Amino acid sequence: MPSPLATEISATVGAIAALGLAAGGFAYAARWPASRIFGRALIAPRRPGELALTFDDGPNPLWTPRFLEILSRHNLRATFFLVGAFAQREPDLVRQIASAGHFVGNHSWSHPDLALASRDRIREELARTSQTLEKITGLPVRFFRPPFGSRRPSVLRIARDLGLQPVLWNAMTSDWSEPSSDRIAQRLAGKIDRLERRGRAATVVLHDGNHLNQSANRQPSVAALEQLIDRYRDSHRFVSLDEWI
Repeated sequence: MPSPLATEISATVGAIAALGLAAGGFAYAARWPASRIFGRALIAPRRPGELALTFDDGPNPLWTPRFLEILSRHNLRATFFLVGAFAQREPDLVRQIASAGHFVGNHSWSHPDLALASRDRIREELARTSQTLEKITGLPVRFFRPPFGSRRPSVLRIARDLGLQPVLWNAMTSDWSEPSSDRIAQRLAGKIDRLERRGRAATVVLHDGNHLNQSANRQPSVAALEQLIDRYRDSHRFVSLDEWI
């Protein structure tokens, strides 16, 4: 028969293990893009051979125009998920994005982890951003991407209450910290090709800004975008998110 101490230790270990499993489960549900545990979001349909280009954390006065120039040269439309505080500082750039035919999406006001935020904070972050973007562009904001992809049911519910379609992704790398454009492009291409073999379209994420440091170098991401377009322009169809609604 186990001693009381051994029983207590066993119970403690069991409780710790259960907490660890619960924490891991929450992290998966909140942050893994493909998870539907906390609710559905637009990722990509079963339409192999299609690519949707999306950009996060702008607008950035140095780098966003570089992305816009490339998209214009190839006559492609994309979605720019903008941080509200940055958009407020760069209204002319926001208007430039919209006037070029791209969608301007909501990426919250200050890029917090919304899965850990109060309901009031979530609503304020999203509503303030949409109101600012709509005032600048004169157009409704249709799409929302949670920072870090982090969400819980309240995040998705509030987004939809505000008329926003939550959007996640299935093709992203750490381009915000990777210095090699070749590695960024190769890793994204590997994901895109695997998705096509599985019968899926791809929602690609690159970063035209950085929520912590807007002076960060985005040239590797710019060059990676060029490589991806060159690689897939003859074999895939580049689409905008509204075609998947």
